[in-house]
Amino acid sequence: MFQVLRDSRGTTQVVYDKGRLGSLDPVKGTTLQSYVWVRGRVARSKSRNFPYEIRADDYRIVAKARHPLPLDPSGSIPASLDVRLDNRPLDLRNPLVAAIFRIRAKFLEIARRILSEEGFMEVQTPKIISSATEGGADLFEMNYFGRKAFLAQSPQLYKEQLTMSMERVFEIASYYRAERFNTARHLNEFTSVDVEAAMYDKFDVMDLLEDLVVRSTEELSERGGDDFSILDSEPPKAKRGFPVMRYGEALEVLNGRGLKLPFGEDLGGEALRILSEEYGGYYFVIDWPMDSKPFYIQPSGDGLSESFDLMYGALELASGGQRIHERKLLEEMLRAKGLDPSGFSDHLKFYEWGMPPHSGWGFGADRYLMMAVGATNIRETVLYPRDPVRLKP
Repeated sequence: MFQVLRDSRGTTQVVYDKGRLGSLDPVKGTTLQSYVWVRGRVARSKSRNFPYEIRADDYRIVAKARHPLPLDPSGSIPASLDVRLDNRPLDLRNPLVAAIFRIRAKFLEIARRILSEEGFMEVQTPKIISSATEGGADLFEMNYFGRKAFLAQSPQLYKEQLTMSMERVFEIASYYRAERFNTARHLNEFTSVDVEAAMYDKFDVMDLLEDLVVRSTEELSERGGDDFSILDSEPPKAKRGFPVMRYGEALEVLNGRGLKLPFGEDLGGEALRILSEEYGGYYFVIDWPMDSKPFYIQPSGDGLSESFDLMYGALELASGGQRIHERKLLEEMLRAKGLDPSGFSDHLKFYEWGMPPHSGWGFGADRYLMMAVGATNIRETVLYPRDPVRLKP
């Protein structure tokens, strides 16, 4: 009898002979997807699919799979994304699905190494916080021993504080936004690669981000070649010299295409679709209106800010810019955003102790991976995604 076994590293053929095992009944009674233990000798195979095979001397069923299964991990019988997510551990036995998460792990490993080589120190900041990181209503509120607390939207305020002493820091972690978007590119719990650096301006951190994307993509293509082959895809090419356009220039392009947007308007789906046709690939949009950016972004005059977004086509991958490093201006911007500076007193005090000019960004790892592996839904790149309707498994 012949049997194909699979583990997390790949597949192999096993040959069972009654003369060596004594009985083939245990093999015959094995259901698909059961967990088994085999001991035998590795030998060359005559099979066209396997250059080597295992000629079994011993066989045991460790855990028998009960049928019917909720989905077919081989992928021969298609299952909806919801069914797959409800049964994620079984779904991960599909080689295509497993390949996505091997690529994800490689990307995060590569990003950590690149940032460390650039002199950034990895840090871990709290995810339970006492005040809004960026203002707004998209916060998950919680009862913290009788006090009001929130799940962190980002590590923003902490990483700014750390530039006082550590100068260059980064964090890769999960963050939370209570937005009711139920789209193919939004999640309520997401993984972000965040950096902050003292004495960097917005162009310095844009250069760092571009370098990270280009180097990560190149190395991911090399190290993840087998997994990309399984997926029959490859990450889009990334070359240094991403196009850069100002927000005002973007409005001119959109007006020229018949989409009349007033100054200060955010760039929504149709606007981004048009810009993606004009620029394609990766590109930066800089100098956004101050009204559309958080309170900590440095104003640049004329209602604009020292900010940028990194786009790939119509997909926003990162947002960042230069931060305010003077307490008086920061308090003014808090009030302008309708926030009470007294609620940020623990943060503001650091700005009297020698806070250097600093800049940074947050880069959406899930969105980057969605684009890199050619997925159509961000939930395909997250093991257990959380959105407005999904709170399981």
